[in-house]
Amino acid sequence: MTEAEPRILVVLGTRPEAIKLAPVINALRATPDALSVGVCVTGQHREMLTPILELFGIVPDYQLGLMTPNQKLARLTSAILDEITPVLDAFRPDWVIVQGDTTTALAACLASFYQGVRVAHVEAGLRTNDKRRPFPEEANRRIVDTLSDLHFAPTERARRSLLAEGTNPATVHVTGNTVIDALCQTSAREYDVGSGPLAGVPFDRRIVLVTAHRRESFGQGMIAICRALARLVDEVPDVQVVYPVHLNPNVRDPVRERLGGDPRISLLPPLDYQALVHLMRRATLILTDSGGIQEEAPTLGKPVLVLREVTERPEAIEAGCARLVGTDASRIVSEARRLLQDRGAYDRMARVVNPFGDGRASERIVAVLRSADVAARSAARETTSRQGIEAALTPN
Repeated sequence: MTEAEPRILVVLGTRPEAIKLAPVINALRATPDALSVGVCVTGQHREMLTPILELFGIVPDYQLGLMTPNQKLARLTSAILDEITPVLDAFRPDWVIVQGDTTTALAACLASFYQGVRVAHVEAGLRTNDKRRPFPEEANRRIVDTLSDLHFAPTERARRSLLAEGTNPATVHVTGNTVIDALCQTSAREYDVGSGPLAGVPFDRRIVLVTAHRRESFGQGMIAICRALARLVDEVPDVQVVYPVHLNPNVRDPVRERLGGDPRISLLPPLDYQALVHLMRRATLILTDSGGIQEEAPTLGKPVLVLREVTERPEAIEAGCARLVGTDASRIVSEARRLLQDRGAYDRMARVVNPFGDGRASERIVAVLRSADVAARSAARETTSRQGIEAALTPN
């Protein structure tokens, strides 16, 4: 009698999770002996999630739809814990895979731990070493790493961070970041920038792509970023700022109030991933507080100014392809203007090899999972056999 195939449940809820887990899901499903793979979507980013899943051909097995407008973190965490537990009971996974530092990752990991299900953490070991920045992501990631049974570290630095915290070295595997897999697969597809959501972008100008939506920038930080963008287009005449604006009213409202109507600033609705990738390809410079774009841009040869005070991705800073500028308007403008006007400074950042991977992270993750499952089943059989022998030798 053959053993049942390993059952793996992938849980995701946000757009970045979908982008980074889609290559893993498809790699798992492409294995020769067809692992049993389920996908559970919490709906943390409802409107922004569906296009990603459609792009990569993924149909969720479970749709929870738990997000409500302006929902507090505690309520969302509680809702995911409550609703994902019946999914675990129904699917009965051998492994649950989570990614990154979201509320979905935290709650799914915790629910799995409560149910005695092993957890594999994709993108483990990233640290700012400041539990309040980014908030709540830094704390989420640390908790997930503590409870996980396998840690897929994107870089050697992330591996060292895990080991320094006492993580069992046998559970840590450096794989590269799966976002590079998604980027390579998506950028290879044909795309017409003259139609769809990018149709109105004036590509005859140099494009400065902006994405800014982090919780720690709400309020004065967002206002300062808007002030910097308005100054930048005044001081550098041949650029067009293109800003896909997040749906969160803490981002959308101040951005549209301060930048709406400026012909040199294109405010777009959130872009599907394929459009964003091809916009990045055509951009000259990227200003972002997004973790994923910090990782993707070096593959495309685009310098990045990081609109945060700290980053859990210091590899890009150390390599020289990104620079921290925070949310101070004057610093943002001066750093952006320097790169737009100094060709030597620009080229030094644009020509750095991406420290985050080569586009094969998903293959490595699947190989480790399969190896870990074989080892676990072998150990279980050995334990059962030993118990049987001991029982047979024990006098009645």
